[in-house]
Amino acid sequence: MLHLTGGGINGYRVARFLVAGPKLLAISACGETPIDVKALKSQPKQYVGSDTCKMCYLEHYDSWKMTLHSRMMQDAKKNQDAIIVPMDEKKIRDDLAKLKNLEVPADKIFIPKVDEILYTIGSQWKQRYLVKKDDKLYIAPVQYFAKNNPWSNYNEAQWDKKTWILGCGGCHATGVDLEKNTFVEPGVGCEACHGKGSWHTALPKTAVFEKRETIVNPAKLTMGVAVQICGSCHNRGKATQHKGASWAVGYEPGKALEAYFKSVSFAAGNVKDVYANEFSKGHHQQYIDWAQSKHADEGVTCTSCHYVHQIGVPATRSQTHAAGSKQCLACHQAASNLRPLDLLGKIRLLGGLLGPASLGDYRPHAHESRGHEPHYARLGVEYPASASPGRGPAGHAVYLHPSFYHRPSAPRHVSHE
Repeated sequence: MLHLTGGGINGYRVARFLVAGPKLLAISACGETPIDVKALKSQPKQYVGSDTCKMCYLEHYDSWKMTLHSRMMQDAKKNQDAIIVPMDEKKIRDDLAKLKNLEVPADKIFIPKVDEILYTIGSQWKQRYLVKKDDKLYIAPVQYFAKNNPWSNYNEAQWDKKTWILGCGGCHATGVDLEKNTFVEPGVGCEACHGKGSWHTALPKTAVFEKRETIVNPAKLTMGVAVQICGSCHNRGKATQHKGASWAVGYEPGKALEAYFKSVSFAAGNVKDVYANEFSKGHHQQYIDWAQSKHADEGVTCTSCHYVHQIGVPATRSQTHAAGSKQCLACHQAASNLRPLDLLGKIRLLGGLLGPASLGDYRPHAHESRGHEPHYARLGVEYPASASPGRGPAGHAVYLHPSFYHRPSAPRHVSHE
């Protein structure tokens, strides 16, 4: 695989001063041959990698390194500690043997050895492993769940029929080139959200305005376009510009996502990943749910609740601005009209419905984080148990109100699948 390092274009690194005159003629880069801005912009933009970005944006780089994006995919050859669990074949096969409906017998499923693993995918919730076959990368047919320590199967009958780069590459790595079967860096790097950086890095810091024009700042995009950057990967569907690809091939930050990608839907025949009411079943489909939510209607976007990168250690597991229920209550002030004990009880109740029943564990993501469905973000109207629209686990009353739902077409009952 190709890993590009260094920066700039045609060998230019960080430029230092501006040659000024009646018109901008050229910009000098580290005392080398001056850069002709017009000529620079006539060349195609290229990916340069996050290691180049850090030369000028070290604090942002350090903050990005603390995020899940930077660790989405890790090079296991450079850092074997990226593999978070021993590759114990007996343990793996024992766990597989406990599973029902395997398409391949547990003792026949391919299990990679440590030295066969080139990259890891994920680590917070679960981890998958990339191995090479016929000079192409594939996701091995076993996966490890970090929370409870079980191993499970993953596409065991078809795992080597579709390459990783075609199925997942553009969202696990940055700078993917399908034609060359290469990528610039593993993980969701700077350029995944800011666009290709070769023009930007070729210009000196003194060319302030020219540099601004050569890179994407999502914070300066219109909300409708900016949120689609997140939607390009926190989604599920098919590429519209490249047959067989399951990610938005050709999409770049600042463009309209739907020109490059079509999301799955029940209406279009997908019953595996979405319910009949278009609620998500599968993971990494947050954008599908958000797009149909009241949050979307009101202009509350991904970055209204989640930060992309910030200085310091992330305060929460899901990179929200505040922990637990504090994130929701920062906006949903109606809940403050309840007496404290009533509010505590509600949060505990909803926590029990969606996860661990304790204050601070109230999570807006239903189905064990398999979607982005904060159905219960508004607290404030209490029904008696006999009038409750639904009931939670173990017969607990679920105090709901139609306005609690974040979906215009939400059902009257809560799914506990």
